[in-house]
Amino acid sequence: MRLQGKVAIITGASRGIGRAIALAFAQEGADAVVVSRNLSEVEETAAKIRVLGKRALALKVDVSRREDVEVMVKSTLREFGRIDVLVNNAGILGPVGPLVENDAELWTETVKVNLVGAFLCCKYVLPVMISQRSGKIINLSGGGAAYPRPRFSAYASSKAAVVRLTETLAEEVKEFNIQVNAIAPGAVNTRMQEQILEVGEAAGERALSEAKKVINGKGTDPESAVKLAIFLASDESDSLTGRLISAVWDDWASLKDEIRVKEAIAKGLYTLRRIDGQFFGPKNGDIPRR
Repeated sequence: MRLQGKVAIITGASRGIGRAIALAFAQEGADAVVVSRNLSEVEETAAKIRVLGKRALALKVDVSRREDVEVMVKSTLREFGRIDVLVNNAGILGPVGPLVENDAELWTETVKVNLVGAFLCCKYVLPVMISQRSGKIINLSGGGAAYPRPRFSAYASSKAAVVRLTETLAEEVKEFNIQVNAIAPGAVNTRMQEQILEVGEAAGERALSEAKKVINGKGTDPESAVKLAIFLASDESDSLTGRLISAVWDDWASLKDEIRVKEAIAKGLYTLRRIDGQFFGPKNGDIPRR
């Protein structure tokens, strides 16, 4: 029961990774506020949480709308009185195909949901965490954040930006005992894989091939991302912040050791950096080289 007594907000909790994280948090003792643009589906998530013996509040929220996010935070405080964990999982795939052929409005909408949505949730949750002088923010990164993903420019760009938001915000709020980290969950079989198949050749041969493999059971087990989310939401990760961690490839379990965490931070591990060591962070007050 590593999250006993904590209150967590999970966005995009109507299905997939979001729902899995919400249920796992409940099993670890947390009460949950689960939100999505699809109220009926997120109510199903809330019902499953209540079966596990924990309290749950389901809300219809579009994270790209400031008004919705404000209501989400006020409703959470009214119901539970505190916010300990925020999981920014809500996201959309956006337009697929060569950038020059993308619909400009859909491209912009993708950034609004994936990046601006995370920003808004952080902005309105943080005052609560700052007043508590504690909190955990977990952002979901995705394919294309750490490498090029042609034909998915809106999704990849927004997810890369989420990683930089994670690192920047972590520095801003660390004095308040708030940790901010990002998860790269891997190729999990979610609705996005089905959408890739639906768009067909616009996604490109490689993306189509990978999506078919994932749907046929050769993707990443979502349990990897769920276990990592529990670790990042728990007190075990109190010394870790500003990191992008792969649920699949990184030895994140070793980050329970503070010495290991200090080493990772000093070496710039679990971040998006040049690989030649030219810039990991400012040293001795020097101006960082860009």
